Amino acid sequence: MHPNPIFRRTEEARSLELLRARSFGTLAVSAEGAPLLSHVPFLLSEDAAYADLHLVRSNPICRAARAGLPARLAVSGPDGYISPDWYGDPGQVPTWNYVAVHLTGRLEPLPQDQIDPLLAAQSAAFEGRLAPKTPWTMEKMDPEVRAKLQRMILPFRLHIDEIDSTWKLSQNKTVQMRRAAADALESGFGQELGALATLMQDPPPDEA
Repeated sequence: MHPNPIFRRTEEARSLELLRARSFGTLAVSAEGAPLLSHVPFLLSEDAAYADLHLVRSNPICRAARAGLPARLAVSGPDGYISPDWYGDPGQVPTWNYVAVHLTGRLEPLPQDQIDPLLAAQSAAFEGRLAPKTPWTMEKMDPEVRAKLQRMILPFRLHIDEIDSTWKLSQNKTVQMRRAAADALESGFGQELGALATLMQDPPPDEA
């Protein structure tokens, strides 16, 4: 997370919206040598107290997992390179604007019998976004194939202790400079430049 507090004033509700829209992040736990990372879909509880996810049994995190294992789930939003020329001020330097939210807490292995309802909840949530497509359900699978695949994955719950976010959108620049950079942003490179440009053009009151 960027340490400048001007980039960390976004209301938590807005970061929760991003988390629910993304539903995908990088899970990290400490390990000897280097942290263990895994890229996972997740479901955030209604009260944002926990996030449910699953991992394949062979994932090293599964071998390290125990009740209360410290863990962090990092979720990225739009990002993009910002050329100093776009600000119209010769005193600027290159930077990168981005949005990121981190969930820090304790990773808990769930009983194996929770894998079926967890997968059903995930598929229902994600398939629901594809409307008017008829949702795929686990009942469409051959029972034996379904059982075999479910034995290969394990359910987990991340109990969330902290929600930290960085919405780095050039808030340390003047409104004119910020909007000038936003107007030029889509000629550059990054992820979801249109969304990032919109965020930079219209900062919410708590970020202004």
